[in-house]
Parts: sequence; C-alpha cells; structure tokens
Amino acid sequence: MNEAGPAGSGRREVIVARAAELLARKGIAGTTVREIGEAVGILSGSIYHHFESKDAIVDVLMSAYLQELQAQYRAVLDEATDVSATFEGLVHASLRTIELHPHATLIYQHEAQYFRETPRYRYVRVAGERVRETWMGVLETAVADGVFRADLPTRHLYLLLRDGLWLSVRWFRPTAGYGYPQLATDCARLYHQAFASQSTLRRMLARP
Repeated sequence: MNEAGPAGSGRREVIVARAAELLARKGIAGTTVREIGEAVGILSGSIYHHFESKDAIVDVLMSAYLQELQAQYRAVLDEATDVSATFEGLVHASLRTIELHPHATLIYQHEAQYFRETPRYRYVRVAGERVRETWMGVLETAVADGVFRADLPTRHLYLLLRDGLWLSVRWFRPTAGYGYPQLATDCARLYHQAFASQSTLRRMLARP
C-alpha cells in the first residue's frame, strides 16, 4: 500500500476525518483499524504511530464535538437577554454544532450504550448531562415565567426538542437555498409556537 501523504498533525487530521465517516456509518464495533487505514491509504499498523487505539480516535472526535457544543451553549447563555432569546439561541447553537460535526453527532446518537458502559467515556456522559441540564433550566424558567405552557411536563418538552433537533442529522440534507441556519430559524419558531402559553401565543399571532 502506498504510504505517501500528509505527515504529523496533517496525517492525524486525515485519519480522524476518514475514521469519522466509517464510524458514523458502521459503528464503533463494526469499524476496524484496518478499514480506517485503507480509507486513509496507509497500513493499519501505521495508525498506531498516531493513535494508541481505535477508541483514542473516537476520543478526539467526541471531545471536539462536545467542547464545541458546550462552548456554543455558554455563548448563548452569556449573551441572551431573556428566556425566549435563550431558547432560540440554543436551537441555533445545536443545529450549528450538528452542521460542523455531523459524523460525531451520528456516533453520539448511535453509541449511547457503548458510551455508558465504557469507563473512558465518562466525560461523554457528563457532557450529555450538562446539555440536558441546560435545556431543562431554560424550559423550566420559560414555564415559570409564563412564556411556555405549564400543562405538559417539562421533561416531555425537552425530549421533543432533543429528538427533533439531534435526530435531524439522519434526514436533513442542506441545499444552497435551505441550509442549517434556515432550518434552525424554522425549528425555533415551530417549537416556540408549540410550547407557548396562551398569552404568549396571542402576542406572537398579533405581531405583523
């Protein structure tokens, strides 16, 4: 096999990129180091010059993904002026992160059990809990402030959001005329209307 190609950090980036595609499509258990090497164009043994294991590659993917997501959320929480703006900002931040890390998003969705059962991925579980807490805090505030309806459990609102936003990576295909920013705007509007209290909905519908 021809081993020519980028070296050092450039080679590592290529390995991670090719591995991400395979892992998203075939899963962690279904992807071998040999397949990653073939996708990169190097011998499988050469992978170990850059990464100690397949899981070390997964670590790079998941760490970058979760750090990006949490940074996006922190920016929204720091900048938003009210709970409605926070809600909309988190929707945009979520879909922006999916756009930046589609393969990692799929891996995260598909490998939940693996991450729960593997000790080295405790940070994935911790980050997931922080994401949930962020959303629950915003939703609970919106309900308490009378912005969102109080007749549905907040947990149900969160689950509707979670699945609607994060599972979009499986079906949404952006085009030149309709990309992730447009999808985020429409999702934020639809969810806001669906979750709105009667008084909030009347104000929304009264706007020109």
